[in-house]
This record gives sequence, C-alpha cells and structure tokens, in this order.
Amino acid sequence: MKRQGTVEDFYAEKGIISDENSHFNVFQNGDYCRAPHVYNRRDFYKISLILSKSKLSWHHFETEIDRPALVFYNPLTPFSWEPLAAEQLGYFCLFKKEFVQKKERSESLLNTALLETGSNPVFFLTDAQVTYISGIFQNMLSEIQSDYIYKYNLLKSHLDLIIHEALKMKPDSGGLKNKNASERITFLFLELLERQFPIDDPQRSLKLKTASDYADALAIHVNHLNHAVMEVTGKPTSVHISDRVMGEAKALLKHTDWPISEIAYSLGFEYANYFNNSFKKKTGQTPGTIRKSII
Repeated sequence: MKRQGTVEDFYAEKGIISDENSHFNVFQNGDYCRAPHVYNRRDFYKISLILSKSKLSWHHFETEIDRPALVFYNPLTPFSWEPLAAEQLGYFCLFKKEFVQKKERSESLLNTALLETGSNPVFFLTDAQVTYISGIFQNMLSEIQSDYIYKYNLLKSHLDLIIHEALKMKPDSGGLKNKNASERITFLFLELLERQFPIDDPQRSLKLKTASDYADALAIHVNHLNHAVMEVTGKPTSVHISDRVMGEAKALLKHTDWPISEIAYSLGFEYANYFNNSFKKKTGQTPGTIRKSII
C-alpha cells in the first residue's frame, strides 16, 4: 500500500537512492521543488531554506513567501506548498526523530515551538542570516557525501546550529491574523481530524466519528464546536468529517486490496451497506464502481 508517508516513500517518489541511514538527508531544492506538493502526516521532520517565491498553506492559514525564509515542517501538521517562480533556489533537510533522540541527547529541540504542531512555521531572514544558514546547508551537503566516519555526528551539530539560529528569531506573522477563540477551536478540530489518518490497518477503526466525539475530545460542548467551525470555514463540522472520511475511502479503494467490508469497518461504519450508501450519496458512485475503474 503506497501512502507516501515515510522517508523511504519520499525517496522512491523522487527517484533518490539512499544508503542504509535514512534518518537524515539534505538536498538542494532544484528539481525536487518544481511542482506543487502536499505534506500529509509523515514519519519525518523537514527544514527548508526557501530562496524563491512560493506559497505555503497549512490548515486554514496561508502565507506567500516573497523573500528568503526558513520553514519548519513537523510530521503531524498537513502542509501544501506551491512554487511561484520557475527556478526554486535553496535547500532542505529531512530527519527522523531517531536522528536527534539519543540517550545522551536531550529531546528539547524537538519540543520547541519550532517543531510543535500548531506553530507558525515560517521565519523570514535577513541577508546576513541567509548567508549564514546557506553556509550551514552547503557544509551539510559536503559532509553527507564524505567518507568521514563521524559525519552523522557532525551533521547533527549543523542541524543544531540551524535550529538554534531560528530559536533566536520570532516567526513573521505578516499575512496571518491572530486566531480568536473560534479560530483556535477550529484549528484544534482540524488538527485532531487529520491525526486520525491515514488508515494503515483494516482492523483499526476510527475512534472519532461524529462532531460529538470531537467535541468530547476537545472538552467543549458540541454546539460550541459546530458554531466555531462554521464561523471560520463556512462548512459544518459534519461536512469536514465526511469529506475527510470519503477522501480516505477513495485512497483505500485505489491503493489497497482490502475487501470493501474491511474498508467500511476501518472508517467507522458498522455495516458495509451503510458505507456503500454514504459513499454513493457523497460521490455519485458506489465503492465497487470506483475500485473496478482502477483495476
């Protein structure tokens, strides 16, 4: 089942041949950043130095990157990125939690606001910061190609330097309005909704199925949740849930060979016919028709 949620999937998608150590890698943006792409829930962190114009969206926030910026992506927050210039200059590195989580090392850098779910991931840079951070990425590119026996220890030190440099800054919130109570509730709801996916085991059924389930998880009244989500997004909570469930259903029908009854169960439907009726009402087609169309 191809979910493109791991470092290995990323390498396969981009045609990258990696060595046995997939916990860290570094690249120039170049050909890897010519097309729009989406970062769904993944098993790795990403830090990008973006030097060309582009647009970044996460949940219901959006910002245009019209000057050099350092951007932090965590595994749980879904992002979409779109290039707004033909040539995309800059660098990015990928790393797993295991790369920085060692017995002798603190996890404090992973617990900073830089890599938290819900934080503003964009840090606009001065010319001096661009020069400094570009130099660090260039050093990492050189080191990862070397045969130095302790190169990954050195790469950790370079990564620390980038993170510490960002910790000294505050993210630029230009173009982003401060979240009021409704926006905070909506953000938490959308984040919690996204955490239910992807479904990677037919025996694992969704725990949160209704607006009431999400309200209970967020410790607020369901009417309060519904009002906030409608105010911010213009769509009812139930529609967000249904759209996300049906989106996952299409992915499972296309990318797995699970029986439709197992897909129905994994998505929280007690009976397959309930799933079939709901799917047809939402898409105009039955699950069986969708599956046959891709065989």
